[in-house]
Parts: sequence; structure tokens; C-alpha cells
Amino acid sequence: MNRLKTVSRVILAIALLIIGTLHFIYPSELEKVLPEYLPYHFSLVYLGGILEILAGIGLLIPQITHATAWFLVLLFIVIFPGNWHQAVNNIDVAGFPHDPPLIWLRFPMQALLVAWAWWLTRE
Repeated sequence: MNRLKTVSRVILAIALLIIGTLHFIYPSELEKVLPEYLPYHFSLVYLGGILEILAGIGLLIPQITHATAWFLVLLFIVIFPGNWHQAVNNIDVAGFPHDPPLIWLRFPMQALLVAWAWWLTRE
């Protein structure tokens, strides 16, 4: 089980590092998915990228993996409104596949990410 968790943790870390980096490559595109009621869209996109990169790094440091995993549980829940806004409004983001069924599949995927991060908090 330890080996499975280690491999799982590294895979999630790499994914977060890539996704976090995309926030800096496509910031104006990612701004589109933020609901209108949120202020400072551009800053929030960069903040999201920074947090995802830091979380990716945190998962690779065994001493802080547990805390990082709890942070990711919260982060994956907090980003739900952006995913909802994108799906409901069928927002196309350049550089990412755009297919309405794929956008809606992000919700079960997001639940999986919450569960994955939560699993990493377990001893």
C-alpha cells in the first residue's frame, strides 16, 4: 500500500505542477471560467497557479504531504464554482479540449480528485 500511495502522490504532484504552470501560460483563457461575482480574476488565476505548483511540490516532500493533501481537499472543493460556471455557460478555453460532455465530466473527475487527496491524508 505504501508503494501505491507513493506512486499516486507523485502522479498527482506532477499533474498539479503541469496544471499550475498552465495558469501562467493561459491566464486570460482561464479567467473566463471564473464566475462574475468573484473579483480580481487575473490575480485569482495566478494565485491558483501558484497554489497548485506549491501543492505539487508539497506532495513531493514527505514531511508535509499530509498537510498538503488536506489543503488539496479544500482547494479541489473551492474551485468547483469555476468548473460549474464553465460547464453551465459552455465556455471554450483555448489550449484545452472543448467538448460539452467533457466539461461536464469534470465534476465526477473533481470528486475523484477530492477523494484522491483525502486518501493521501490517511495513514
